[in-house]
Amino acid sequence: MMKAPALDLPADGGGRVSLQALNGPAVVYFYPKDDTAGCTREAQDFTALAPEFAALGVTVIGVSKDTVAKHERFKAKHGLDVVLASDEDGAACEAWGVWVEKTLYGRKYMGIERATFLVDAEGLIRRAWRKVSVKGHAQEVLEAARAL
Repeated sequence: MMKAPALDLPADGGGRVSLQALNGPAVVYFYPKDDTAGCTREAQDFTALAPEFAALGVTVIGVSKDTVAKHERFKAKHGLDVVLASDEDGAACEAWGVWVEKTLYGRKYMGIERATFLVDAEGLIRRAWRKVSVKGHAQEVLEAARAL
């Protein structure tokens, strides 16, 4: 098991979210962009299961390079109930290894790999999902969280 990289970012609601300050398990999911089809679905799926994650004491944190203001509009528009953290400079994406080369229509570019990490209360990554397919993903993460 690997120690989770530091995560201390500005979040919606004007505060900050810090893995180190949580003192409990967390789901950290990285996604490309607010208000796009896959990212919206993923956030809605995690929101639907938010009470179950909360009952386990697990904080769900979504991270993208969108601004806090964009996150707040995204949450309000879709009634989301997860913490959204802003990694505008991309330092967290780099540290977590999700800033990767992608290809779209034959064009290569750098972007955020859709990835999820389950971090235990000691700050260890217990499970990592890379190149996530959204359908059923939040439920699968919840099952893994139940096994912590």
